[in-house]
Amino acid sequence: MTPTFRRPRPWRPRAPKCVASGQCVLIAPEVFDQRDEDGMAVLLGEHPAPELHDGVRESAAVCPAAAIRLEEK
Repeated sequence: MTPTFRRPRPWRPRAPKCVASGQCVLIAPEVFDQRDEDGMAVLLGEHPAPELHDGVRESAAVCPAAAIRLEEK
């Protein structure tokens, strides 16, 4: 699944900023994947389960391009 980055999501990689380092995939493989053609991060689902939120937060913290935006409510 390749998300369009226009719809609001609680967690999302921002494609224009992503540098395809793969850190998010290493930390939270249940949440993120990388496209084969360019290595850009993609979400595997709309809303990660609560038990995956810590991994998403860690992914956002270590992303070298600050490409993961957290929208927690």
